[in-house]
Amino acid sequence: MSTPFPQAVVIGASAGGVQALREVLRCFPARFPAPVLVVQHIPRDRPSGLAALFDGECPLPVAEAEDKEPLCPGVVLFAPPDYHLLVEDRSTVSLSRDEPVLYSRPAIDPLFESAADVFGAGLLGILLTGASSDGSAGVAAVRREGGTVWIQDPDEAVSPVMPASAIAFAGADAIVTLRDLCRRLGSFTP
Repeated sequence: MSTPFPQAVVIGASAGGVQALREVLRCFPARFPAPVLVVQHIPRDRPSGLAALFDGECPLPVAEAEDKEPLCPGVVLFAPPDYHLLVEDRSTVSLSRDEPVLYSRPAIDPLFESAADVFGAGLLGILLTGASSDGSAGVAAVRREGGTVWIQDPDEAVSPVMPASAIAFAGADAIVTLRDLCRRLGSFTP
C-alpha cells in the first residue's frame, strides 16, 4: 500500500540521535518531493558537522540551514549550532537566537511548532531518541494542526525520555521502531 507524500517532514532527536538519524535518513526515497528539516541537539560552541557526516549516506542532498534559505523539495536541512530552525512560510526557513528551550538551542519544539503553523495537515513529524522533554509541545502542535506524528518506540531508543514524554503529553499517530519507520518512509509514492 502506498502513502501520499507529505508537504514537509520535520525530525527531532537528542541523545543517541546521530545513530538513529543515520538509519532514518538512509531510508528516504531518492526522489522524495518534500523538504526535510532536522534538529539534533548539539553543543552551541562548536561546528556541528552533521551535514558533512550525512553527505553521501543519505540519498537526498544535505546541508546546514542558513537564514532565509529556500525550502527545496528533496533537500535535508540541519539546524546549525546555537540557532533555532524555524519554518517561516511554505518557501523559506529562518534562524532564531531566541532563548533556549529546555536548555537547547537548537530545540525541537520551535521547529515542530512553526512547521505545524505553516503546513498543517501536510506535515509529518518524526521524534526520535532523546534525554529531555523537548519535542513534546511540538508534537502536540503538529497533531493539533492535523499533521501526522511518528515517535520512536521508547523501548528501542538509546534514551527513552524524549519519546516517552511526547507520547504521554500528546500521543502519536504511530509508535515505531526504526525498522518500521524505514518501511513507512519507503511506502511513500508520488
